Amino acid sequence: MSASRRPWTRDRAERAVFGVLRWVVIGGLVLATAFPFLYMVTLSVRDVQDLILNPGRLLPSRITLDTYREVLTPEESGGQGFLVFMRNSALVATASVALTLAVSIPGAYAVARLRFFGRRQVHFLFLAVYLFPAIVTAIPLFVFFTMAGLRGSLPGLVLVYISQTVPVTVYMLRSHFETVPASVEEAAAIDGCGRLATIWRVTLPLSTPALMATALYIFMIAWNEFLFALLFLVERRESWTVSLGLSQLAGSIEIPTTVLMAGSVVLTLPIVILFFAGERLLTEGLTAGAEKG
Repeated sequence: MSASRRPWTRDRAERAVFGVLRWVVIGGLVLATAFPFLYMVTLSVRDVQDLILNPGRLLPSRITLDTYREVLTPEESGGQGFLVFMRNSALVATASVALTLAVSIPGAYAVARLRFFGRRQVHFLFLAVYLFPAIVTAIPLFVFFTMAGLRGSLPGLVLVYISQTVPVTVYMLRSHFETVPASVEEAAAIDGCGRLATIWRVTLPLSTPALMATALYIFMIAWNEFLFALLFLVERRESWTVSLGLSQLAGSIEIPTTVLMAGSVVLTLPIVILFFAGERLLTEGLTAGAEKG
């Protein structure tokens, strides 16, 4: 019997059904995740009059970039000043990533490699701190930073983000450091490397994927965070982050929907770009190092 006329067995039927179902599920997930963003982009380049006359149209009849010009133009020139907000968010997010990793890497390595009393409970305590809702710590932090004179400043907001991200970062990195072969570090010690040199030359290069994933996670939190930015920066517009600027657009009845969508794209696009760039680098990092026998 030819291969084209093989009888339909249960295994063959299941393979055919699940083969079609897999692509249906993938297509549905892509549509559910990509369509809102694409619709937001199309709204941001539509003329407001065209949107009012044809609100149900998906594709714009005429593309305009005036909305982005208004969003990015400085406030003193009649725009919304999002370039300043993006600069502030970039500074805060970058500083949060650098300082959080600088604090978390030694702590996570100590929990993963060193032996001390209460070692098993320490990383769970770090995670327990992160499980507290942000609103619980918001009031104490607000009072403390007000007394310290740091409210309304970007460095103060960076310290707040560090306090929020260090616990979960230590927990994440500790889990990965434990997977690094101890024999590699022992070989480095035999070659004359001290503890810090071993961490710098051996452990961190082998942990590149975890470090990059953690850095991207911290950056996303700092870039998108709204509650603490509102509490600490609302009085100084020149120090606003991009999330605060977007909330101003959403809360104003004078701002057209197209401008609001342009601001949303400006908020979302850097994270999307970083995610796809980081995905490629993560794949490269996964094959960068290995233990040689």
